[in-house]
Amino acid sequence: MPEKIKFEQEYLFKTSSKVLNSMIMTPSGLSEWFADDVNIKDDIYTFYWNGSEEVARLKSKKANEYIKFQWMEDEDDGLDTYLEIRFKVDPMTKAVVLHLTSFAEKDEMEEIQLYWQSTIEELRRVIGA
Repeated sequence: MPEKIKFEQEYLFKTSSKVLNSMIMTPSGLSEWFADDVNIKDDIYTFYWNGSEEVARLKSKKANEYIKFQWMEDEDDGLDTYLEIRFKVDPMTKAVVLHLTSFAEKDEMEEIQLYWQSTIEELRRVIGA
């Protein structure tokens, strides 16, 4: 099984943390920019994209700060990988800084980073930031 490498990216948003919180912490918000649909049962999130689905366990979250998921497929393979989205207001600029942490196989890194840039741009479009 190929090793997955951690990567981190930051994005600035001209919006309130309250708006970003609703887009990141709720199934309806996530389904507007991240997936076609999102269902939650207990701490299990099912994300649907173009007829396929991915399942993740909610590891932790704190309103107006972060959410962290463990993809079940990676968990089943014994990998300590996750998706974490953190955000906070920059005290100087009052912009919201979104910090994304994820993992990808080395040969997929460029593709995954481009995917996230596109996905974050969709989030910007949806919230008008």
